[in-house]
Amino acid sequence: MSPKNLSVIKIPKILEEKFSNEKVVKLYNTFKKKLDIKESFVVAVSGGSDSMALAYLTKIYSLKNNIRCRYFIVNHKLRKESTDEANQVKKILNNFNIKSEILTWNGKKPKTNIQSLARKARYELLFSKCEQLKINNLITGHHLDDLFENFFIRMIRGSGLKGLVSLEKKTKIGKINLIRPLLDFNKKDLELISNHVFNFFVKDPSNKDIKYKRIRIRKLIKEFKEAGLDKAKLFLTLKNLKKSNQAISFYVEKNKRINAFYFDDKKELMLNENFFNHPYEVVFRSITDSIRLIGGKYNAVRGKQIDYILDKISQNSLKKETLGGCLIKKVNQTVIISKEY
Repeated sequence: MSPKNLSVIKIPKILEEKFSNEKVVKLYNTFKKKLDIKESFVVAVSGGSDSMALAYLTKIYSLKNNIRCRYFIVNHKLRKESTDEANQVKKILNNFNIKSEILTWNGKKPKTNIQSLARKARYELLFSKCEQLKINNLITGHHLDDLFENFFIRMIRGSGLKGLVSLEKKTKIGKINLIRPLLDFNKKDLELISNHVFNFFVKDPSNKDIKYKRIRIRKLIKEFKEAGLDKAKLFLTLKNLKKSNQAISFYVEKNKRINAFYFDDKKELMLNENFFNHPYEVVFRSITDSIRLIGGKYNAVRGKQIDYILDKISQNSLKKETLGGCLIKKVNQTVIISKEY
C-alpha cells in the first residue's frame, strides 16, 4: 500500500466543530455501520433535511475512510424557485468544503404524473453521472418515513410482494449499487443534523400539496397511527414480508444462474426452455431482471407488459417484441434478449 493511502485525511475545522455534538456523533456512528463501503460513491442532494444530513454524514465518512466522493444536486425546474434553491444549496455545501455540481432536467415538463416522472428523470441524470465517472455506488437520502410511504403507495397500486418491499437498503441496477443508508433513521433526527450543521434546508411546498399521492398517503399514515397502527407494527409487517420475498428471490437467482446464459461478444442473453418451467412469480421476476439487465433501464418494465410477453411465450406465438430497451425473440425453444439499438 502506498504512503498516500496510509495518510490520514484532516477533517476541515468547520466540519469538525459540528461533530462535537453528542447526538450528531451518535447518529454518525449508526450511519457508518449502515453504509460500510470502501469504494468511491456519488451522493444525491435535493436540499431537503434528509439529503443535507446525508451530505454531512457522507462527507465525514469519506474523510475518515479516505474515500473519493462526489455530490450532485438535481434541479427539476418544476418550480420557478428551483434554480435559485439549487444554487443556494450548492453555495452552502461549498462553505462546508463539500463541492457539488448541479444537474438540470431540461425540456418540456409533464402536466400529470409529475412526481413519478421527475423521479425517473432524477435517476437517469444520476446514473448517467455515475457511469461517466466510473463510480458504481449511488447514495440517496431515503429514510424511515419514505419506507412506509412507499409501502402504502405500492399497496394502492396493487403491487405484488416484491413491490411492497421494494425500498431496500441496497439495490443493484445494472452496474450501479443504489444505497439507502438512512432507512432506519427518523426524519426528526435528520432535521436535527441539518439544522445543527448547516442551519438550513429547503422546504418544498409540494410536501403539503394534497394533489400529490404521496402527500395524501402521508396523511393516511398519520390517521392509521392515531387508530393504533404505529410505525413499530408497520416495520414488523415489512420485516415479515421481506422474509417471504427473500425466499422467492432465492429461487429467482437460482433460475437465472442455471437457465440464463449471457454472451458478452453479442451482448445478449439466452433463456432456455427450463427457465420458464417454474411458478409464475419466479418466471415473472426472472425475465423482468433479464430485461432490466440487457436494457440498462433504471425503472423495471410494467407488470402488464411482462404478462403479455410471458403469455406470448407460453402460447408459442412470440416472434419479435421490443420492451424496456430490449429486442425479445424466440428461436425454437430458446428466448433471446438483446439490446435494442
